Amino acid sequence: MPTLTKDWDRHVEHAEEIARGPGFAALRDEILERAAPLPEERVLDVGSGTGLLTLPLAALAKEVWALDISAGMGSYLDAKAASAGLKNIRTVTASATSLPLVDESVDLVVSNYCLHHLRNDDKLRALWEVRRVLRPGGRLVFGDMMFSIAVGDSRSRRVLADKVRAILRRGPAGLIRIAKNAVRLLIGRWEQPVAPHWWERSLRETGFVEVSVRALVHEGGVASGRQPPVEDRSELTLGTPSSPAR
Repeated sequence: MPTLTKDWDRHVEHAEEIARGPGFAALRDEILERAAPLPEERVLDVGSGTGLLTLPLAALAKEVWALDISAGMGSYLDAKAASAGLKNIRTVTASATSLPLVDESVDLVVSNYCLHHLRNDDKLRALWEVRRVLRPGGRLVFGDMMFSIAVGDSRSRRVLADKVRAILRRGPAGLIRIAKNAVRLLIGRWEQPVAPHWWERSLRETGFVEVSVRALVHEGGVASGRQPPVEDRSELTLGTPSSPAR
């Protein structure tokens, strides 16, 4: 399991506050529209948090596995599911890089703002794990931070500039936060987002078909891909690539 850079059990309340905001509500709606879950389908939500995607999916699909690395997030989600009368949600504490599901056991995998916490090689491991648990023809749909810290493109530069300006508007507290984030970045403990083209290339390299990646007007983006049907998988070998995409 990847080393945690944050004790997520201590951030449940903050995660729920963010999830209730209009920005994440809009991202949730776009992911659900792309995913188009069917009543007979089994779904896996990777990095489920407090249930932004899990709860609406449970009202649409047969069963939802809600996976998060934080047990506290799972307990909070269990309470929300009980209060909503939803009995088809199964919470599990595990990592995105080692999914505790058997091969070809779900029809749909979703995720929201989880994968940027992983190193690039772990992002690829997570994609291979999704390939393993998806049934032939199954779909992956996720939203995430999608820009590059290396500011190699104009969109990434704009996103970073907007973030810095927003933080600086907080005055001295903003300056302190920028300093802390700079230190975290230098020691490899800050978030590790990648640009949309990285995701498009990596989805194809890990064997997904019908790949689509769309950058949003803010820092985020939405991506999707499909597990090839059985007849299209004869030349694909499941496994972990020897090196991450660049």
